[in-house]
Amino acid sequence: MTQNDKNRIRELAKIYMEMAQSEKQQDMNRRMKATNDLKIVHPPVIIDEIPWYQMDIGDELKCICEDATARNIEASFLTSIYRWKHFKADTYFEPFFRVTKHYDSTGIGLEVQEDVRRTDDTNNIISHSFTDILEDEDSVELIKIPTFTRRKDKDEQAMDFYTDLFGDSMPVKLCGRGCIGFAAWDRIARYRGMENILYDLYDRPEHLHAIRKKFLDIFTAEIDFVERELGVDPTFPSLHCTPAYVSGLAESGLKGTWYRTMAQGFSDISPEMHYEFDIKYSIEVAKRFAYTYYGCCEPLDKKMDVITKIENLRKIGVSPWANEEVMGERIGGKYVYSRKPNPANVAIVTDREVIRKETEKTVKTALKYSCPLDITLKDISTVSHRPENLIVWSETVSEVLDEYYGK
Repeated sequence: MTQNDKNRIRELAKIYMEMAQSEKQQDMNRRMKATNDLKIVHPPVIIDEIPWYQMDIGDELKCICEDATARNIEASFLTSIYRWKHFKADTYFEPFFRVTKHYDSTGIGLEVQEDVRRTDDTNNIISHSFTDILEDEDSVELIKIPTFTRRKDKDEQAMDFYTDLFGDSMPVKLCGRGCIGFAAWDRIARYRGMENILYDLYDRPEHLHAIRKKFLDIFTAEIDFVERELGVDPTFPSLHCTPAYVSGLAESGLKGTWYRTMAQGFSDISPEMHYEFDIKYSIEVAKRFAYTYYGCCEPLDKKMDVITKIENLRKIGVSPWANEEVMGERIGGKYVYSRKPNPANVAIVTDREVIRKETEKTVKTALKYSCPLDITLKDISTVSHRPENLIVWSETVSEVLDEYYGK
């Protein structure tokens, strides 16, 4: 890495640190924490999973570093500065550079076999068709429980490297694991395809249970290792695109963080099947953590009776396809109403009136039922190379929230 690259990184790090240590950022953090503490405050608004290659304005995102590692860090800083400048939304800017403790895994003994299709060679969002490699009952034996090995040597190398890179521009901190997510059916689908799973819910439930139990063992082995060797970081800010700041986290052990899970492929199965094949497996695991966040893109308005069996449930995903009235009534003040607006509304052209109506519906529902609210626009596979789509979206949502919650 050249000295010019180092100088570039340090210049950007200083700008980033000014943002991270600002009163504006501290206010964001307080509102995020208050929301997860089930208080009604001005809702946090997050924009995540952004197609950054479509977002450049006047070369603001142009990287000039020559070294690959330096370019990756440079890109991260540039997108952070871009967010601060252009989006009227909330951010997760930590006043240090995070190095997560390293470890090796032997893996689970399976390799995904797939066919892919893409319409845009520059977009990482592609279509997958998966080959079923767990079709036969005997194939379950192919699934191995991994073993994990702590790599303190890699920690030392990383800390030395980044401490030298940043100099006095930014602190470097070695951290345990942050919020821990495990979506078993999302992973299993990669080895089977979702259609085969849905057939087997009816035709071969015992086979599916055998697979699901193996993946429970895989996750249990992982979190046992995390608890024993890595530890967790109670200060971790992001819970898969939504705020993670919350009171009541332990200083050590899995009770120092969140558990995040979902079963997106189960959108249209019955609540009873959803419980039998997913929720009942999550209940015992969830108890080991401080809080649980359930849901992603799947609508959960018909599943609330089974989802709320998770005892430490704190946050529930409200997807674009969920009935907001039902979700608001069932969530009430007991959980966070974690709303995911429709990303299709920013895919081509953003209409302020459409965004206003969508946001007002969410806000009125949340206020009617006294729901703590956060809003996360995510899964943004395209903005049609129109950066203004997200800028207009953030401005409009911010205006609506200011009207109803105050500035």
